[in-house]
Parts: sequence; structure tokens; C-alpha cells
Amino acid sequence: MSVRDWREHSAGWQTDYWLIGAIAVLMTLGLAMVASSSIAISEKRFGDDTHYFLRQLFSMGLGTLAAYIVFRIPLSFWRKHRGQLFILGLVLLVAVLIFGREINGSKRWLPLIVMNFQVSEFMKIAVVVFMAGYLDRHATAVRESFEAVIRLALPFGVMAILLLLEPDFGSTFVIAVIITGMLLIAGAPWRFFAMTVLPIGTLLVMMVITSPYRMARVTNFLDPWSDPFGHGYQLTQALIASGRGEWFGVGIGESVQKLLYLPDAHTDFLFSIYAEEFGLLGVAFLILLYLFILHRCFRIGGKAFDKQEYFGGLIAYGVGIWVVLQAMINMGVNLGLFPTKGLTLPLMSYGGSSVLILMAALGLVLRVDYETKQKPLSALEPEETREMEREAAR
Repeated sequence: MSVRDWREHSAGWQTDYWLIGAIAVLMTLGLAMVASSSIAISEKRFGDDTHYFLRQLFSMGLGTLAAYIVFRIPLSFWRKHRGQLFILGLVLLVAVLIFGREINGSKRWLPLIVMNFQVSEFMKIAVVVFMAGYLDRHATAVRESFEAVIRLALPFGVMAILLLLEPDFGSTFVIAVIITGMLLIAGAPWRFFAMTVLPIGTLLVMMVITSPYRMARVTNFLDPWSDPFGHGYQLTQALIASGRGEWFGVGIGESVQKLLYLPDAHTDFLFSIYAEEFGLLGVAFLILLYLFILHRCFRIGGKAFDKQEYFGGLIAYGVGIWVVLQAMINMGVNLGLFPTKGLTLPLMSYGGSSVLILMAALGLVLRVDYETKQKPLSALEPEETREMEREAAR
């Protein structure tokens, strides 16, 4: 079957099975890597080398169920309740500051019965849905008036303050980029960002300069070898792991750095163990896999825009930006390109909250694709309908 035949065949699918397949491959890789990277730490802490693997398997099962439930809910529900979803996120951010569990100096988790729930992950999907609804409703104003953009300063300013109090700089940065990307896709002019992003960027730089702890993290990331057994220990061990992989890797399960040399080998620094076991070619495959997911999300967003489903299209664009940006930052941290951010590698790193919310978000993207394909061409303007018919004929 030719590429053209495949395209024509896949166009008739009720949902994007290419995206589902890519997600399944990523989840399988993630389970294998959590099982491999957590053996030593699981044995040391719990006397069971499968502890983290079984918990990740449970989280992925829960995430799959969440994705299915979200897929079954019409987009009209999310459009109607976008404000309540965002307010719920703010309430949870306040709750985590009061009742949250503190780990490594950060209070980011609400202790639940089945897992420690990281509220900042929920906030990401709440922001995507809220922004999609706002931009869908105020599209013309956003393109023409700075007031429509600055109006977002109050809700997102409150959110940013609550996130920084945890503190969670990584999630704050990711959410800020998602918001910026969705605004640009909606047509907001670049000059609006010079008036908003520069002051915020200056504030963050001042926060780093005036805090010895944050300044130390920045300087250690720039030269971890200056203190390889102190502040730079984690990054130097991560770089050693990545370097050992060379072209083809040492083989799955054969990593040395996971044997309690590299801290957090199954969470934030799982990518380094992956690079050690699969090598540069494996890393290239993983990057292409994330880019393929981005391509499918953007394709779904573009198709939704073509049929004037701007709310759903913006959701697909926002989730695509979220997944790839977080993957890029995590890989960059592991390779010493960025300071440590505490962000997981999407659908790969150990972490129940991240897996659960990301699967729900991808289920929402698949719902966008499903509803877009169900929308008849007759709902479009006549000129747009004729243009799409001409494109199909070609």
C-alpha cells in the first residue's frame, strides 16, 4: 500500500489511530525504563525490585481509564465548565500549600489514598481548556486589543504566585509558554508579548539573583564538574550515564548508573538511563516519537480550525505544545543544557500525577479529532466548503 493509499485510508478513521499508536509505544518504553531504572532503589527502600514498576503500571492503567472517560465527554461540557475547572485548580493550589506533603524542600503534592497528587499537573490541563475557551470567545479582541490579553493577567498572576510559593518554577515556565503559544496561534500580535513577557522575565531573573539557593542551582548547572561530589553530583552522574550509551547503548537492563549512583534515576533523570541503555540512536528515536505526537496534535488542531471548531483546535495545539516542551526541558536538564526543573519526561518518567493528567489531556485531543470528523461540511461557509472539496479532489 502506497503512502497516498495510507493517507486516504486513515482519513476515514473515526479517531487518530496514529496518535494512539505513538502514545502506546511511548507508554511501553516508559514502563520498560521504569522497571529497569528503579530495580536498585526499589530493592533498597522496599525489599521488592518491582515496587515502582507496579505502581507505574497502576498509574498507566488509571490514566488509560481517565483518557477513555474524557474521550466520551463532549467538548461542549469542557467549553461550558472551563471557568469552574480553572477555579478548582486554584483552590487545589491553595490546598497544597496548607495540607500538602513536602518533598525535597517543595510542597507540591496532596496526599491521596492511591497516590501523591501533584496539583501543578492538573493546573496545566485546566489552563489549556480555559485558554481555549477564552480565545474562542474573544478571538477578534485578542488579535486587535491589548486589553483582551492583559485581562488574563489577574487569573494567571494569582496562579503563578501560588505555583512559585510551592515552589515550582518548572511548571510555571511550562504553563507560561503554553499560554504564549496559544495566544500566538489565536493571532495575538508579537508586540503584546514585549509588553508582558519582558517585565515577567526581569522579575524571574531578579528572584534568581537575590536567592543564594536559586543562584547556586544556576551556577552548578553551568559547571557541574567544579563540585562533582557536592552540588554537581546528580548532573555529573547523569552525563556519565548518557556518555556510556555511545551509539547503540549498553542494552536494556544493563545500566550501571541506575545502581544507586544516579539519584532519581526513575523519575526526573530517567532519560539519562534511557540514553545509557539505548544509546544515541535510541535517543534520536525517542525525540522523533515526541515530534510525531506533536505533528499529530497540530494536525488535529489544524483540521479543527478548518471546520471552524476553534475551541477544540486550540486544545489540540495547547496539549501538543505542553507534551513536547516538557520533553525538551527534561532532556535538556539531563544533558546539562538547563537548570534542574523537576519536570518529568512525559509518559516515561515515574510519576502517577503526570501520567494520569497527560493521558486525560491526550484523551481530550482524541475527542477533538472525533468531533471534528463528525462535523459535516455543510456547517462550513460555502467558500470554505468549495475549497475543501477542491483540496480533496486534488
